[in-house]
Amino acid sequence: MAVKLTERAAEQVKQFQVEHNFGDEMVLRIGIAAGGCSGFSYTLNFDDTFDEKADTKYDCGGVAVVVDKKSALYLDGTTVDWYESLEKQGFTFENPNATKSCGCGSSFQA
Repeated sequence: MAVKLTERAAEQVKQFQVEHNFGDEMVLRIGIAAGGCSGFSYTLNFDDTFDEKADTKYDCGGVAVVVDKKSALYLDGTTVDWYESLEKQGFTFENPNATKSCGCGSSFQA
C-alpha cells in the first residue's frame, strides 16, 4: 500500500504549486517527526530532492508525493484529505496505523 491524496487534497497541492511558481522538480514530501501531543507529528512540505535509496515516490492525482522509508512504516495506507469549514481549513490524515490520535489530529501514536 502507499500514501494517497484525495482529489480535493491533490487539487489544493496543485493550486499551491501554481501560486508559488514551483517547477516540475518540486515534490510533496510527507513524513513523520518525533513530537506532538501523541508521540509523532505529521510533516508536509515541498522539496526538490528525491533519493531512490531512501525515498519512495508515488503519483497521486498528478502530484508527485515522496515518503522516506522510515516514515513509510508508519504512514502505509494513509489518506491525506483537504478539509474546509468556516472555522478552519487544512490537510487531514486518515492513518490506519495510528492507535491513538490527539484531538487536533496533527499527531498520533502507532
